Amino acid sequence: METHEEKPIIYTMENKPIVTCAGDQNLFTALYSSLTQQLPREPMEWRRSYGRAPKMIYLEANFVQFKEELLPKEGNKALLTFPFLHIYWTDCCDTEVYKASVKEDMQRWQGVLRLHGSVDWLIVVVESDNKKKNKTNILPRTSIVDKIRNDFCNKQSDRCVALSDPLKESSRSQESWSSFLTKLRTLLLMSFTRNLGRFEDEMRTLREKRTEPGWSFCDYFMVQEELAFVFEMLQQFEDALVQYDELDALFTQYVLNFGAGDGANWLGSFCQPVRSWNGLLLRRPIDMEKRDLIQRGEASLLDLRSYLFSRQCTLLIFLQRPWEVTARALELLHNCVQELRLLEVSVVSGALDCWVFLSCLEVLHRIEGCCDRSQLEANFSHTVGLWTYATEKLKSLGDLCGLVSENGPNSEDLNKTVDLLAGLGAERPETANSLQSPYKKLKEALSSVEAFEKHYLELSHAAMEMYRAIGRLRSARLVGKSLAEFYMRKGDPQSAENFLLDSLKSYVSESWSLPLTHTRRQIAECQKQLQKMDEYLQTSALLASDANLSDEERKHFCQEILTFASQTAESEDPRVALSMSSFTQLHELRFRPASALVHVGAVLQLELHLCSLMPVPVRVEQLAASVHFAGEQPGTTAQKRAAQNPDGTVTFPAASPVSASPALELCEIQEHSPSDNALNTAGVVCKNMHLLMRRHDSTTSLDTPITAPSALAMDDGAQMLKAHDVTLLPGNNSIVFTAPSQKPGTYTLRQLCATVGRVQFVLPHIYPVVQYEVYSQEPQLTIQPLTENLLAGLPQQVKFTILTGHYRVKKGDALQLSNTDSMPVLHSSTCTARILSSTGELVGESALSIQSSEKVTSISLPLTPPYHTLEFLLDVLCHIPSSPARVESEHLTNGQISHRARSRARFNSGMAVIDQKVSVDCPWSIYSTLVSLTFHVPFKVKHSLLSAGRRKFIQVCLQNVSDTNFKLTNQTLAENQHTPSLELLSLNTKTHSVVFSQQCVFSVWELQWSGMPPVSLQCVFSASFAPADAPDSALKPYSYEFAVERVSTLYSVRAEIRPAAGEQHCRTGTLCRLEVSLTRLTEPNDADRSDEEFSETEGLRTSRLMYEVIDNHSNWAVCGKSSGVVSMPVAAMATHKVQMEIMPLFAGQLPFPNIRVFKYLPHHASVVIQPDTDSCLENDSLSVLDKALEDQADTASLRSRGSVQSLGEQQPRGVPMPKRQAFGPGQVFNGTQGRQVLVLPGTDHHVLEVNVT
Repeated sequence: METHEEKPIIYTMENKPIVTCAGDQNLFTALYSSLTQQLPREPMEWRRSYGRAPKMIYLEANFVQFKEELLPKEGNKALLTFPFLHIYWTDCCDTEVYKASVKEDMQRWQGVLRLHGSVDWLIVVVESDNKKKNKTNILPRTSIVDKIRNDFCNKQSDRCVALSDPLKESSRSQESWSSFLTKLRTLLLMSFTRNLGRFEDEMRTLREKRTEPGWSFCDYFMVQEELAFVFEMLQQFEDALVQYDELDALFTQYVLNFGAGDGANWLGSFCQPVRSWNGLLLRRPIDMEKRDLIQRGEASLLDLRSYLFSRQCTLLIFLQRPWEVTARALELLHNCVQELRLLEVSVVSGALDCWVFLSCLEVLHRIEGCCDRSQLEANFSHTVGLWTYATEKLKSLGDLCGLVSENGPNSEDLNKTVDLLAGLGAERPETANSLQSPYKKLKEALSSVEAFEKHYLELSHAAMEMYRAIGRLRSARLVGKSLAEFYMRKGDPQSAENFLLDSLKSYVSESWSLPLTHTRRQIAECQKQLQKMDEYLQTSALLASDANLSDEERKHFCQEILTFASQTAESEDPRVALSMSSFTQLHELRFRPASALVHVGAVLQLELHLCSLMPVPVRVEQLAASVHFAGEQPGTTAQKRAAQNPDGTVTFPAASPVSASPALELCEIQEHSPSDNALNTAGVVCKNMHLLMRRHDSTTSLDTPITAPSALAMDDGAQMLKAHDVTLLPGNNSIVFTAPSQKPGTYTLRQLCATVGRVQFVLPHIYPVVQYEVYSQEPQLTIQPLTENLLAGLPQQVKFTILTGHYRVKKGDALQLSNTDSMPVLHSSTCTARILSSTGELVGESALSIQSSEKVTSISLPLTPPYHTLEFLLDVLCHIPSSPARVESEHLTNGQISHRARSRARFNSGMAVIDQKVSVDCPWSIYSTLVSLTFHVPFKVKHSLLSAGRRKFIQVCLQNVSDTNFKLTNQTLAENQHTPSLELLSLNTKTHSVVFSQQCVFSVWELQWSGMPPVSLQCVFSASFAPADAPDSALKPYSYEFAVERVSTLYSVRAEIRPAAGEQHCRTGTLCRLEVSLTRLTEPNDADRSDEEFSETEGLRTSRLMYEVIDNHSNWAVCGKSSGVVSMPVAAMATHKVQMEIMPLFAGQLPFPNIRVFKYLPHHASVVIQPDTDSCLENDSLSVLDKALEDQADTASLRSRGSVQSLGEQQPRGVPMPKRQAFGPGQVFNGTQGRQVLVLPGTDHHVLEVNVT
């Protein structure tokens, strides 16, 4: 047990909560060791007010003897000396002893506690078995405890605890001891919660009075720090750190308010001049000297900040967050400099630099003391800022004390150094034995020029290495730039240039305009001192074109270049090559003509628009562009130049004056809620991030060439674009070049060079690619129609186009066209030829001389220069053949099939076309040129043979299949054989008609003859046609030849439908009788005999016919046999009748069923079994054996319903079978076509079906 002595409190984390002990001191002394060891073994949950999260803490205590002096006096806010719990110890077992002395002592003890308002107390009664054995007449143990509880713990029975033999190892003793420790921890936590809550309320009340006039920040600082000490004592370092952070934020806010004009009275004590700048002290847990200054209200701003940060640093180290210390330290140092300015504190020049330098090194040494080397290397990103800040402040001190100049410090600089060292004071005892203490480093650095250079370079290189290690090249180069300035002031431009060039890379890649200009100016100074003329001239050119400099500075650097350029060369290679980007900026290049495609020998001009970046006019001796020539490859065609616009301009990208990096392209994005369209999020997106995020170290900027371009040797014989004696004015200029075009091929501009005396400004690569093409063309002849379709039969104009190419049309040159009978050339005396230039401009016109012979048409050509176009028009006429080909085999109205004619025709959209080949002999070639012209026949003609009994009619249908309207006249039909007994009687009423597009005109003639009818006719249809708006003189003939076979009618078919017996009319559902009459009108002639087969029975010659009755409209149901074979006598007017039953299915005027007649041709082979006609034609699906004849869509011979199968289906394969054959058109006259019969409905009146046809 420690006895209380009057001595100052040591505020360290070894402090423990005070617990006083009264009563039997010997008893407590015996239990002290066990109590102090076992109390902190188990954690307790500490629940605090204001909703703060509970924490598990380990409780320790400093047990001291109870004295009244330890109890807090009125107004004392010290928590470290506050006794949180009071314990009274007794082992009394005798009632008499208790009444005589112990009770009275307890009453005095409690009286003192009540006098000071202490309610945290505990009475411990220790019972020993040894005393029980010695006293036999004592009361039980509970009697003493109960008496104590009755006397002192009426309402707080838990304030009295019985402890049974605590020094024994029995289970009862251990259980009693464990219960006592739990009670002790609980009471301690209750006391902490109560007293700390009361303290926080008082502290909060004090803080709320900060607007009152007499409020002092220093007094409040000591109160809140007391709370931080208690948290630190309880090892709650996070809560302790919060108290210091709140004090830091409160003080910072007051300083900011003071800077805004709202100052507090107590801030006047912190505005006193700074007399000491010995830096931070982080090697003590508590800096008692500065704390005393704060407590007395005599601390300066630096003292308060130093003490506050030292406490924060200590707690952060305890929390194992050393890297947060470095971040807070860097922020503190910058803020202190600003706060001194806001408070207008008087500071000796250089004092702040000393304080910052010492503080940076002190923080770094403190961090190095708690971390190993591997941790330090892995966390350079946290410490490098302090290294850099210390380097900057040391450099500032060197400038102030004259340690950087070439001549060294003078007397005034030495006096400043002495004053600064005096403000450091004596070295602190914590660092007196350290050889690398911040104090010794600063004192040594300010002692001499050599020592300063040593320490400054050491700090600078250390900072650069750390920046490089963590990948912050930009920051490393910034430190290197400071080093370059140091070397320049020391007179070492060679070392300075390397660091400046390194920094220049960052400024160029990141587009820092002003730093780039400043750095280039420094580099120019270094290069001038080092006599690096090539590099100096390149830098001078960049500075002369830099808009960030004044006009005087730009003119100075421009004059440097012009002075050098005008000097006489002293070596064999007098020229210096500089980058063109610093001299001029290309805007666009315009071709004349715009196509950039010319023939050999033509004039092609290139107009170059550029902007001179120089501040004064510059006379350029020669501006030349080197041209790469690629010869024309056979079979290749000119490719489109991607960079060239349709108007013949090539636009060069606008290069940034700082970097060739693309400009930032940003766009706004917004996301709205789908429900109420409210704005949820808004942001900015970079559209060209893929261009901006490219590596810049591996690319070379055009503005800052790493290596100077080599000079170009301008050979007069090379392919070059040249312009001599050009004066470039500041701003926009225009220069015209004449391009070479002697050889065919592709010309590509590669480099651009401007020569100014000994200086050449070179653009090594012209981008985008600039090309023009020179071609050599062979003469070409093309013949094209002026309309979409050339119509046959009418004069049509065709256009002859001659591209002369490299050929010159001379006098006497002519085109020789081979004549054809089907397409003569029509010419007139007014034919004129037009001559056009290569650009399409009209050069002249000349009349053509056309001469025709039997085989050749000769066209004399006018004189035409090379690479010109000769155009003229000719009229041609393509005759329409009398028997043109048709589009497809078509069924005519009488069933005749139109077979495809063999000719040179092809078909397109229903119009027959005729290809005409024209052979042309050209004067520039020994070979003939074959030209194909396609003509379209405007008409489609069909004919048909119509019958009305024995009368015959020929119908001609003419259809206009073109898009032109025609007028048609003089329609005639003639017979080629001129048969005397034959006459064609026209039934047409109109001789003139207009045929519109896609319209048909029908013409009909009746065929009359005397005697025997003709077997066949050869006819020709003739007409005259012309466009509808053309005069009658423009009419052209048109003819159509065709043949008509088997003109006469052989058979007549008639039918009658009779109702059932007793009925006047046919009724639905009732059988009716169909009577079919087949009549032979004439005897067969020789042609008919060859087509039919006759049989002779008993001297009677007959021919066999097959009939078929079908109803395609399903109006009738044929009952019984629907087809059969009959034998017709070979005699005029021979008649055969067939009867069958049919049933009408609908009521109304029903058309007759369709009756068809065929030739029946049996095969007379020896193996043929003659079928029974009745049996083989029994069913309704009579087979058709000749598939080729079945495909003919003759209206008189439609196929019967049902499937197609063989008549001899049951016969062996290969047996000859009979077949049917259709009659020719007009050979059978069907008198039932168009006839109808009235059918009444049946007796059922509920359903009535009527067929209306």
